[in-house]
Amino acid sequence: MNAWHYIDGRWVDGNPLLMGAWSHATWQGTAVFDGARAFEGTTPDLDLHCARAVRSATALGLSSPLTAGEIEEIAREGIDRFPKGTPLYIRPFLWSEEGWIAPDPESTRIAISVIETPLPEPTGTSICLSRYRRPTPETAPTDAKAVCLYAQAGRARGEAKNKGFDDAVMLDALGNVAEFSCANIWIAKNGAAHTPMPNGTFLNGITRQRLVKLLRKAGIAVHERTLSYQEVLEADEIFSSGNHAKLLPITRIEQRNLQPGPIYARARELYWAFAHQG
Repeated sequence: MNAWHYIDGRWVDGNPLLMGAWSHATWQGTAVFDGARAFEGTTPDLDLHCARAVRSATALGLSSPLTAGEIEEIAREGIDRFPKGTPLYIRPFLWSEEGWIAPDPESTRIAISVIETPLPEPTGTSICLSRYRRPTPETAPTDAKAVCLYAQAGRARGEAKNKGFDDAVMLDALGNVAEFSCANIWIAKNGAAHTPMPNGTFLNGITRQRLVKLLRKAGIAVHERTLSYQEVLEADEIFSSGNHAKLLPITRIEQRNLQPGPIYARARELYWAFAHQG
């Protein structure tokens, strides 16, 4: 593991231990994180990712020891520990040490990790429908990028893997399309882009929000609306957006094969241009 982690005021390498057997987060699940990227000498929307980490902590009853600006400064220190252009994953991680059921916000700790992680190649992804659904805001902390939410996402992806697919489409409680297991979903139909309207059941991704703005500015219609799985099955194009991979084309849904299309290609072109503009 080629990684550096900022913990308790100093940088350590490798994969350091963070929690004890009785740390509140270990057995009560009170932990949040965010993910940002550095690649090709760029750090797109790093400030927004750091700000969301602090908001997620607050939503889960934690209290970040650092401001968003301080997290960003430390993350940039970590980036500078690698050769320029190294593809990196940047992860502010916050958790509670004390509390009984509810966390003690004053016990919140933070570790800021910067780890070498290549961007996945956009060679194509296969997907299927999962039986596992996204929770509602009343049933889970969907307003935070909370660690506890990823158990459900992991079940969906594991189910897809067992069926011979790479990832899964997850529905919300009403049976509408929500997202992939850990990325936002897009389709193209008749020259327009469509993506589910944020309804509190899935993360309104920072990369997703950026793409909405970039596509509309480029004159491509973007419809944020309710999507059915049947519409995804019949789409001209399907692709994903998210921090880890940025944009990936879907080349198979169930037993239907697709090719990366012009809306996906334009979206990727626009995002890369945005990322390199500064």
